[in-house]
Amino acid sequence: MLEMTKNVLRNVSFDRALFQKELKKATKWIAKDEYHQLKIWCMASFAMYSDIINEVFG
Repeated sequence: MLEMTKNVLRNVSFDRALFQKELKKATKWIAKDEYHQLKIWCMASFAMYSDIINEVFG
């Protein structure tokens, strides 16, 4: 599930609003043990959206 989520986020990263929508959706689907891994990956891959990532992950 984590790899599929990463793929989706890569594909929508061109649009800020779409990225936020998909990231919120992904945090509901992702397994609890992968939640932290997703946050770290997002911060490393999409630093330009760090405000969105911090908001979504709280």
